[in-house]
Amino acid sequence: MNARRHSFFDGLLIQADKALRTLVADAPSPERSSPAAGNAEQPLSEVEKKHAAGLMRVNHSGEVCAQALYQGQALTAKLFSVREDMEQAADEEIDHLAWCEERVKQLGSHTSVLNPLWYGLSFGIGATAGLISDKLSLGFVSATEDQVCKHLQSHLQELPPQDSKSRAIVDQMLEDESRHAHAALQAGGVEFPAPVKTLMSLVSKAMTKSSYRI
Repeated sequence: MNARRHSFFDGLLIQADKALRTLVADAPSPERSSPAAGNAEQPLSEVEKKHAAGLMRVNHSGEVCAQALYQGQALTAKLFSVREDMEQAADEEIDHLAWCEERVKQLGSHTSVLNPLWYGLSFGIGATAGLISDKLSLGFVSATEDQVCKHLQSHLQELPPQDSKSRAIVDQMLEDESRHAHAALQAGGVEFPAPVKTLMSLVSKAMTKSSYRI
């Protein structure tokens, strides 16, 4: 039996529901257990705990953006197969969203109050990319995931060495995001030129600084 193809209006309702589930605390339900579950909580100084919480808050905001980006692209993708791929990728990113939210709370902090803003901006970018072309949309996914991988690698350098819980989460996220970037190019995405990636990096850094603080 073929999967049902939703109308554009159906898609809007589905995306609205997913937006609420992404932005409301405790909403996402991961398919996989958190990589942090098997690690014991190690003592952290107040400075280390605050820094780790800030980094994991940034990672959570990044996953909010990923959800919005994929959902926006799924709404406007021209090929049904691309739409399905975007929705599947968004489902996989829910694990990251839930893991990061849980870890931020374990560190005694909160997720960013700016997340609704990041979601709206990212959804708009994703939907616009999907309207232009599926190749551009997939290329944007790959370029975005490359930026995410660079951030995650830097976080592994910055996290306190004894914070094995946060490090386990970031390690698994890095593996998954790298796979998503490769899959988007394999599916037909265009490779973005260096100047575009540089601009994306600057925007990403601005978001990172804001989410780290609030």
